[in-house]
Amino acid sequence: MSLINATRRYVVLVSGRGSNLSAILAASSPGQCAAVISNRADAGALEIASAQGIDTAVVPHQNYATRDLFDVALADVVARYKPDLVVMAGFMRILGEQFVNRFEGRMINIHPSLLPAFPGTHTHARALDAGVKTHGCTVHLVTSELDAGPIIAQASVPVLAGDDVATLSARVLVEEHRLYPRVVQDWLAGNFDQRLRELAAREC
Repeated sequence: MSLINATRRYVVLVSGRGSNLSAILAASSPGQCAAVISNRADAGALEIASAQGIDTAVVPHQNYATRDLFDVALADVVARYKPDLVVMAGFMRILGEQFVNRFEGRMINIHPSLLPAFPGTHTHARALDAGVKTHGCTVHLVTSELDAGPIIAQASVPVLAGDDVATLSARVLVEEHRLYPRVVQDWLAGNFDQRLRELAAREC
């Protein structure tokens, strides 16, 4: 492991309980989680981070009159930690172009569908309504277009007879907890560097 890879830093953006954060932190990583940042002071993920001695910060979105103002404030807090990677793990705010551009090429998200199918919310219900036989999750680069950034990795699950939103979402979440830590590990180890350059070039 090189010294450069060993010192790569990442920041995690969260809004909720932090199940994906827990999975990422539990994995052996060649980098350092510099901070966990939330738009909600009551996010369970903050407690998970604090228990492991990781810096936490809260930037309440309701304190800002516009999304742009919130984006600037959040970006300033993230930038303090000088991250090589920004990981969105259940962060339930749509970030604008100004924020995305500031961390372009080093910001990833996990989405609970096999993109490009079912971008946005309520993915499991929509998958069931559509009658698809396979569902899953996608890790992608974040761009200013919602859930439309270049795909890095995917994991699939079967849609079973009798599935409802709860059973299907639980099956997908198991795969999220496997896939996302692996992508973060590979990124911090430098294994995606060439591939990401190729993806970025393809978007141009």
